[in-house]
Amino acid sequence: MLAEWEHQSMVQLTWPHEGTDWAPILDEITAVYENMAREIRKREPLLVVDTIPHNDTWARDHGFITVESSTLDTLHSQLLLLDFKFNGWGEKFEAKLDNAINKHLYEQGLVKGIYEDHLDFVLEGGSIESDGKGTVFTTECCLMAPHRNQPLTKEEIEERLKEWLGAERIVWLQHGSLIGDDTDGHIDTLVRICPDDTLLYTGGDKDHPDLTEMEKELQELRTIDGKPYRLLKLPLPRPIYDDDDRLPATYANYLIVNGAVLVPTYNQPDLDQEAMDIIQQAFPDRDIVGIDCCAVIKQHGSLHCCTMQYY
Repeated sequence: MLAEWEHQSMVQLTWPHEGTDWAPILDEITAVYENMAREIRKREPLLVVDTIPHNDTWARDHGFITVESSTLDTLHSQLLLLDFKFNGWGEKFEAKLDNAINKHLYEQGLVKGIYEDHLDFVLEGGSIESDGKGTVFTTECCLMAPHRNQPLTKEEIEERLKEWLGAERIVWLQHGSLIGDDTDGHIDTLVRICPDDTLLYTGGDKDHPDLTEMEKELQELRTIDGKPYRLLKLPLPRPIYDDDDRLPATYANYLIVNGAVLVPTYNQPDLDQEAMDIIQQAFPDRDIVGIDCCAVIKQHGSLHCCTMQYY
């Protein structure tokens, strides 16, 4: 599984429409998607899924996962497009149309690579994070959550992930969750792998003691070479509510594109800038671009959740 910071051929957005949960704020969310599209298109091609029927817009979780496969002579490689089952984060939401998007894209020739059918296994792109050299991060609370791949054991799931993603090891975090999260603890809201064995991660507050326990896990964690990771802590946005429900805002849900990192912001200028400055430390050679995601967080997601990159 490739690292997100490797050169990309395009990024996918699955566009909001009146039949999605975005209907009450369709103009507001469309403006955010137009902003994302504009910034992506400055740097690489953009694939917009609009005419294919879809339930919702979370391309990170219904999109293909790309793996690079080398031939025996090691002189040539090919891209594999892994199509896993998306079932609305454990059958919480209707997702049959979303789950069929990848086959439509492949049959229309809009994506390049060799199609691999893994539709008998539930795996969302937001639940895994790769360093591109053999380590994949995930969380126990997500991959072992109900209505995903039971009755498979953790060991059986790990065996499959290693085989399909080309991983030498799977790092399972035991802690980490955000209030209001529908995904059961996606890694892309919590911890992101960066170049040079750096981890960007979401810091906690009094309402998120489990994030403090996650930080302790990361401090004890070692690279595949036995070295400690360089840790950079991202601030947690001040609480954002929809009526009485706290929403799972996080700065870790950024998207890496060619030459830039697009970072979700939440109309909190001091913390937004602090987060972008910290992310700049991990990606010193890329532009850091803020994208207002106040509308996106109303549906319990953010910028990375809306997108999927291809290579």
